[in-house]
Amino acid sequence: MSTPPTADGALLLRALRHLTPTLPLLTEIGGRFVDAGHEVALVGGPVRDAFLARTSPDLDLTTSARPEQIEAVLAGWADSTWDVGREFGTIGARRGAQTLEITTYRADAYEPGSRKPLVAFGDNLQDDLVRRDFTVNAMALRLPDMVFVDPYDGLADLAAGRLRTPTTPEISFGDDPLRMMRAARFAAQLALTPAPEVLAAMEGMASRLSIVSAERVRDELVKLLLGDDPRAGLEVMVDTGLADHVLPELPALRLEVDEHHRHKDVYEHSLTVLQQAIDLEDPPLPEGADETDDADEADQADKTDETDQREQREQRDQREQRDQTDQADDDRVPGPDLVLRLAALLHDIGKPATRRFEPGGGVSFHHHELVGARMARTRLRALRFDKDTVKAVSRLVELHLRFHGYGDGEWTDAAVRRYVTDAGPLLGRLHRLTRSDSTTRNRRKAARLATAYDDLERRIDRLRSDEELRAVRPDLDGHQIGQVLGIRPGPVLGRAYKHLLAVRLDQGPLDEEAARAELLRWWAEQPESAPPGDTGTGAGRAVGQAPSATLQGTGTGTGTGTGTGTGPGTAGAVAAPTAQGGPAADAPEPGDG
Repeated sequence: MSTPPTADGALLLRALRHLTPTLPLLTEIGGRFVDAGHEVALVGGPVRDAFLARTSPDLDLTTSARPEQIEAVLAGWADSTWDVGREFGTIGARRGAQTLEITTYRADAYEPGSRKPLVAFGDNLQDDLVRRDFTVNAMALRLPDMVFVDPYDGLADLAAGRLRTPTTPEISFGDDPLRMMRAARFAAQLALTPAPEVLAAMEGMASRLSIVSAERVRDELVKLLLGDDPRAGLEVMVDTGLADHVLPELPALRLEVDEHHRHKDVYEHSLTVLQQAIDLEDPPLPEGADETDDADEADQADKTDETDQREQREQRDQREQRDQTDQADDDRVPGPDLVLRLAALLHDIGKPATRRFEPGGGVSFHHHELVGARMARTRLRALRFDKDTVKAVSRLVELHLRFHGYGDGEWTDAAVRRYVTDAGPLLGRLHRLTRSDSTTRNRRKAARLATAYDDLERRIDRLRSDEELRAVRPDLDGHQIGQVLGIRPGPVLGRAYKHLLAVRLDQGPLDEEAARAELLRWWAEQPESAPPGDTGTGAGRAVGQAPSATLQGTGTGTGTGTGTGTGPGTAGAVAAPTAQGGPAADAPEPGDG
């Protein structure tokens, strides 16, 4: 079938111009298939994107050839070929810098209750196009002659911003329920509005999504969130009931009235926070640039091999050198950023579980950030997100209220250091999440919150300049700690490392002698420092096995091994950090949740 009368000639011309860089390759591969007696066509996303002046990463082709015939046509032409999924009829190929995926005409279907499609190869382009998800993806260019094929008016739908299915939505979604998620994704990614009959079918068939693997659902959700307008896609998910099966925590927020009465509910607030976080993302990194997160040296201190410890010291020195010049760049959040967007969307999901009605008619959500972090971790794991994403998102949810204990700048420098260190490599995202969480319509209050956060960022910059704050480490490294205490790498050394890190945050930099004295004072209180047979506790136990120290003190042990012994003393005890003047464990509710 040639170009239908509904096709926009100007759009078709633009699409061909957009494909100009690949036309020689398409003509060449088309000729090879035709010479071998097969049909072949460019199909789906690359055709759609050409009309939208978007660049597709790969070229998708469909053909009458079977997989083994595809390989025969590619032999001697492609630089390399591989199985993308032979059982599904797809062979991958690379020619120069261009990647192609070539699939035999298909006619798939799902059996009720099945997670996997029943693959059936087809024998003509028309039947292949009718099985595709939406009309905008059911357009093709026959090769090598570039004949436009659009039997279901996909081009007209694309021009109208409309999302329809080639066959009835019920049949299309019955064949592959994931297409319902794809409809929501196209709303976010391509600004296409699902037609009324499509929305109705999604609402009636949302439960069918349960037969699709979590990994496939996750991949569609990620693409949705990384689109230009995630809110549009999320609203489609919630309104049709898809979210009940993918992110049930999101529609649950509609049941929670915003206690500050600035939104009709916490759901609306969360979508606003998401959009504001997107607006604060930095421009994308230049192509080829890379970001590297610092390793958690405290975790690494538990290593059991001395070689690993030496490697850690070398890596730490390299990180510190890099941090001195890259601190400002480390806080950049190039968009689109999945971790920031997930954290913004999920930051308040702990509110339904923590809602309390207070005397006088107020509503509180105490510790909702902690509950929400656990819920986010559980949901993301269920969706098979990778460990790093789960850890980062749940940590941001946990920390999103921390700033609201800052007030008018009452935090001590120690509290500011702890804020930075607790956020670690997530600090740039935490900055943006915290600022995004202010959605108040009270301009005076909004200005006050922004000014307070400006002040916090200035203090962070000052401390960074003075102390290389981004690279805060204990004043003794793991190797030095092991030498002072006479212990090998392991969990005890890890505890000692974390103690010195806490001291560093509270007091700022110490010289090596003071750090050694504090380490020995702490060691005297640890059960591992007691000699065999000593059941004394605390600093008063005899600590004859501890290494010698420059400062000495005495104390009386308790228990059956009571006696007087000498052990490491200290020039002054270091008080444990408290919430006063620092990030409170139960910070007041922010103005906007």
